[in-house]
Amino acid sequence: MNRLKEQYKAQVVGALTKRFGYKNPHQVPKLDKIVVSMGVGHATQNKALLDNAVKDMEQICGRKVIVTKARKSISNFKLRQGMPIGCKVTLRDEVMYEFYDRLISIVIPRIRDFRGIPADSFDGRGNFSFGLKEQTVFPEIEYDKVDAIRGLNITIVTTAHTDEECRELLSELGMPFQKNQ
Repeated sequence: MNRLKEQYKAQVVGALTKRFGYKNPHQVPKLDKIVVSMGVGHATQNKALLDNAVKDMEQICGRKVIVTKARKSISNFKLRQGMPIGCKVTLRDEVMYEFYDRLISIVIPRIRDFRGIPADSFDGRGNFSFGLKEQTVFPEIEYDKVDAIRGLNITIVTTAHTDEECRELLSELGMPFQKNQ
């Protein structure tokens, strides 16, 4: 079992139950899934950019990537409906905990001038999203083989009902949020 999942069962459940007064252990919020996505807008002109993005995502997540397509046509961007413009991966269960553990212990400390994850990206339903400006902070990516610096979005979906519950859950699991000044 992953060390983060053991920490959740041993410490986080008790801390959240005490903080929010849950009567049933199944009421305690937990991680549901993590969605990692990368938009590649220039893939409309050059298909190799999307292939390289897919390769990077597969190295980062260790799972097969789904290519996302445009939902509607936008003539100003030379974009037609159905054109591939990005990729995403949904992680669940053990793979999700392993990715989250790597994210908070290895990847986030490697970000330059890091002052904490902004704590204002909650959606009102207990989910949290944030972005990374470059994929090279992941140790799986070889910097010499990168053709372009691409950002990626990470969405953490939880079973929490409010933003406060989600923030507390992620804090207990080690998410380094910014301190309010």
